[in-house]
Amino acid sequence: MEALKIWSLSSKPFTFRHLLHFASSTASFTTTTKLSYSTHVIRYCSTTTTTRVAGRNRRQSSSSSTSDRDAIRALRLKKVEELRSKGLEPYAYNWDRTHTADHLQEIYKHLANGEESNVESDLVSIAGRIVARRAFGKLAFLTLRDDSGTIQLYCEKERLLNDQFEQLKAHVDIGDILGASGSMKRTEKGELSVCVNSFSILTKSLLPLPDKYHGLTDVDKRYRQRYVDMISNPEVADVFRKRAKIVSEIRKTVESFGFVEVETPVLQGAAGGAEARPFVTYHNSLGRDLYLRIATELHLKRMLVIDFNIESVSCHVYLLSFKGQEKPQVGGFEKVYEIGRIFRNEGLSPRHNPEFTTIEMYEAYSDYQSMMIMAEEIVTRCAVAVHGKLTLDYQAMTLLQYQFCCSGVEICLERPWRRETMHNLVKEATAIDFNELGDDLEVAKNVTLRTLGSGLESKDKHAIAACPSVGHLVNELFEIIVEPKLMQPTFVLDYPIEISPLAKPHRRLEHELGVGQKHIGATTALCNMHSLCMHVALHLGLTERFELFICGREMANAFSELTDPMDQRGRLEEQVRQHNKKRASVASESDGADGKSKKDDDESYEVTLDEDFLTALEYGMPPASGMGLGIDRLVMLLTNSASIRDVIAFPVLKIQQ
Repeated sequence: MEALKIWSLSSKPFTFRHLLHFASSTASFTTTTKLSYSTHVIRYCSTTTTTRVAGRNRRQSSSSSTSDRDAIRALRLKKVEELRSKGLEPYAYNWDRTHTADHLQEIYKHLANGEESNVESDLVSIAGRIVARRAFGKLAFLTLRDDSGTIQLYCEKERLLNDQFEQLKAHVDIGDILGASGSMKRTEKGELSVCVNSFSILTKSLLPLPDKYHGLTDVDKRYRQRYVDMISNPEVADVFRKRAKIVSEIRKTVESFGFVEVETPVLQGAAGGAEARPFVTYHNSLGRDLYLRIATELHLKRMLVIDFNIESVSCHVYLLSFKGQEKPQVGGFEKVYEIGRIFRNEGLSPRHNPEFTTIEMYEAYSDYQSMMIMAEEIVTRCAVAVHGKLTLDYQAMTLLQYQFCCSGVEICLERPWRRETMHNLVKEATAIDFNELGDDLEVAKNVTLRTLGSGLESKDKHAIAACPSVGHLVNELFEIIVEPKLMQPTFVLDYPIEISPLAKPHRRLEHELGVGQKHIGATTALCNMHSLCMHVALHLGLTERFELFICGREMANAFSELTDPMDQRGRLEEQVRQHNKKRASVASESDGADGKSKKDDDESYEVTLDEDFLTALEYGMPPASGMGLGIDRLVMLLTNSASIRDVIAFPVLKIQQ
């Protein structure tokens, strides 16, 4: 009756019309003409309905909602004082719980309707949040929810100790966290219940929960107050349980292949391993700028350089020092991985958040073909762990951002996955063969705009005109036209060298079985193809790099890693030159009439070479492959989530006005 009490605090008279307003605002109330002072009145004027009046009734002004919310809070604070005046602490230290809700549902599933367990010897103790409440004279029903599910609390006045039933009616609200003990019973209507003989308020909630029937539907508020979102929408909490299972399965998968988990710095002296604007901070003691990492790549590669040579003199001396003892294992790190947060000071979108989670892994003496196997293993094992199958029904709303009209799509993760070169995919989509156009950038741009101009948006035309090389142009067309249509798992191979500064130049196999020119029928055939030819030649302009796409999203990025220190230095220096050229262009534009501040542009940041990484390469890094896989996007796929914000518990948001 909290709503009626709050109304009594105001100066407005409460009429039957107001009672109708309270009742009709509930979606489940369909026959307002039959309204009577029955259990319906108690139910619809309870905290649940008050919550709707306070926060979810869209017809009220925001100031009125705030006023009602404040009134509810004031009333509940008064209840806190009343409890303490009776010697009851509404914020407990602990509760001895014997069972969870799902455990009780399993243990007592044999109880027939109307049957009760032994009231003296078979007692249980449970705790959780109250999410529903109904009262009928000397009987009350509460729905308690814990981490495992829900269970009904059957509260009868004669069973409860002392004046606890009156305390329940006066002081227990929806949202409170209760501990309760009693015997088990299945009601005549078949609801398994805890017949409560005693209870305790463990935490008294001060703010009302969202409407029971509509939940928390304001998307912005859901992200800002995720704790309320999870209380109101149990399926949201289930997404994060699945996320935990996915991360656990990733660890088990890579470690089953012999990878060792390592940790690399989050604060770095140079932001390398990717082309992205970093977050910058200042270290007071060191008197220098540091960057939040934009990738874990360069430090993980340093781990591959570490290698104790068992034939070296220093190693022999080291081993002799353990004479007569168990010798330590001697060796370097040939397979390493890290699951960690990455930070990029860039824009927000359904696919991008400034901080996100990836797994990066590196394996010595392998090439990018090995990483295709790892990508398939990780994704398929995670799918089975979460769904028990390799087919997924992905929602239509996700496809709308790519201007698709369809009712959804079935994603098949059965192997082998499609493998195709970027060049062939672009040619297939545009009918433009860039191999025939050669290296003349202006010719390539003119052909592109002449062929596709009418179908391109102005921003796409601007992006094409700004491309500094043919390789950039091919990649731009791929991102605009091809990428959104790659719904089924597809490895896109052989990226242009201009956009792949950390990848080895491509080898063209002597036999024209070229990877990507034909769809290889099995993963093993793809890997064994490497051993068919010993003679290789550089395929100029391309690199041994792939990206994995599912549902029109990039899921993973992998290379045959560049280990030539001089080649690596030259490419990184060229990357810095290109970036500084673009940065200078942005700076000149910022001085124009539009008054745009260069610090607000993603191209205005400074790029420096990671000299220590280049030094590490000069000590010698073994041939290796590496891959980065976005965990957030994988979770989106496997939980049928439309936005990256749906799979990050507390995403970054704009300041609330």
